[in-house]
Amino acid sequence: MWVDALGWVAASLTLLTFSMRGMLALRLAGIASNIAFMGYGAAEGLYPVVALHLALLPCNLMRLRELCRGV
Repeated sequence: MWVDALGWVAASLTLLTFSMRGMLALRLAGIASNIAFMGYGAAEGLYPVVALHLALLPCNLMRLRELCRGV
């Protein structure tokens, strides 16, 4: 039951990223979505989901770092 809720939270965070106007909010929501999907994927044994979000997380973190540095 909690795993389904985590999946819905992760999906909602992804949907939320599409409504963001500011890059900071977009990156933070993307990072939260990556973390939630990794937890959901791991709990359900959905290794392609885990792998995808493990690959996307460093991208979001790198872009957030660039944004905070003003690059």
